[in-house]
Amino acid sequence: MSGESAAAPAGRFYLTTPIYYVNDKPHIGHAYTSLAADVLARWKRLEGRDVFFLTGTDEHGQKVEKAAADAGMEPQAFTDRVSGSFRDLAVRMGFSNDDFIRTTEERHKRACAALWERLKAAGDIYLGHYEGWYAVRDEAFYGPDELIEKDGIKLAPTGAPVEWVREPSWFFRLSAWEERLLRFYEEHPDFIAPTTRRNEVLAFVRSGLQDLSISRTSFRWGVPVPGDPEHVMYVWLDALTNYITAVGYPDEGDPLWRFWPADIHFVGKDILRFHAIYWPAFLMAAGIETPRRIFAHGWWTNEGQKISKSLGNVIDPLALIDEFGLDPVRFFLLREVPFGNDGDFSRRALIGRLNSELANDLGNLANRVLSLIQRNLDGRLPAAEAPTEADQQLLGPADALPAGVAEALDRQAYHEALERVWQVVRLGNSWIDGQKPWSLKKTDPVRMAAVLRSLHQALRVLATVLQPFMPATMAAMLDQLGVEAGERSLAALAVPLPEGRALPPPAPLFRKIEDAA
Repeated sequence: MSGESAAAPAGRFYLTTPIYYVNDKPHIGHAYTSLAADVLARWKRLEGRDVFFLTGTDEHGQKVEKAAADAGMEPQAFTDRVSGSFRDLAVRMGFSNDDFIRTTEERHKRACAALWERLKAAGDIYLGHYEGWYAVRDEAFYGPDELIEKDGIKLAPTGAPVEWVREPSWFFRLSAWEERLLRFYEEHPDFIAPTTRRNEVLAFVRSGLQDLSISRTSFRWGVPVPGDPEHVMYVWLDALTNYITAVGYPDEGDPLWRFWPADIHFVGKDILRFHAIYWPAFLMAAGIETPRRIFAHGWWTNEGQKISKSLGNVIDPLALIDEFGLDPVRFFLLREVPFGNDGDFSRRALIGRLNSELANDLGNLANRVLSLIQRNLDGRLPAAEAPTEADQQLLGPADALPAGVAEALDRQAYHEALERVWQVVRLGNSWIDGQKPWSLKKTDPVRMAAVLRSLHQALRVLATVLQPFMPATMAAMLDQLGVEAGERSLAALAVPLPEGRALPPPAPLFRKIEDAA
């Protein structure tokens, strides 16, 4: 994946979010992960790629069973309700996912059973007893050396309380995969990103892997183990399988199977271990190709404080959209913090970005150029002349922008991609001030038209590459630029728009925010 350019030949591209756990309603973290996937999916479509983008919900496990009981509901009814809120979030955030998978679907249960049978046939599963420390909240087992003690209570590294569990269990021979996993990481250095997360995984595997308990008998809400219905599958074996369920597994003749292996799984850093250690081990044991990349991003804080329900500072993405608009929120979340790092959410930072970069920089540039074309050229696009050296000062960086954005997005460096865009936006504002087309109408109208045509072309490039980040607003900007629906791909940028095309009167693209908070 790394190193592909905007001109890369068309091909298939499969990317996923984690499937979100349905014990509570969605928050900013869920929106953030899916937004990153959505932007990359939209970019790959602009490149002409055949894209499959998956999201969904993880609906089994002891934690869900307990949350349903606390709500006085049956687990299926409870998961139906909460899963619906995640589907609603995807719609409100404008996500372009091709499928929304639920682990309570029959297609997924069939895939889980088929994977289990393959692991068992390969000799990588055996029946035994498990004794150890288990965190219900994390649906994970922890070794004694990983635990911390606070006020006499043993806690997992995540802060979740643990309890001692002893029960019969099926095991996956994870210990047998230690050296093979280390060799795999060495041969695929880009498999885990960013680098800090890769180092964490390597250190964990080098410290020694224990066989993994992959079934439970202490609760019933899960996928039954084939041939042993007293057991349900460990929720992570169940959940991870969703990525192959959605592309047809176990039917490898399904047309969607062409998308496997996934090009990238987006995950939060708290679930990296499951994706970067357990998942490739399961797949290699089953003789299935591994995904190409796991990217683990950081967490958001709120005005410097960790986000938690107890503090009452959970950030509701839908409330942000209602207040600031969808596209400005999408822009801010990927502009403010390098993807992969932890970030702090701040209203002041959000409003500052929207006012300075969207309204002042981009919005003002577009309005100035389009208003000048309306007033001085009867609202019609001037001819594309051979660019002068002065024109190339603007058009050179603009023409190079798609490849630069592609390179950054292939590293999941969203903030870098946007900074490259804004370098051209700022250049456009300084260039128009230097060329002064408003003064050229009387002294050199031919040059005025050439200047406005160069500015129009730069705006066309900017709006085209920003479509994945702000789809609705950039559609409106392309409308104002007179770019028709079939002219909005990266490849279409090479074809000049015809002279004389009528442009509609410009309208403001962004509103300034007066902070009353």
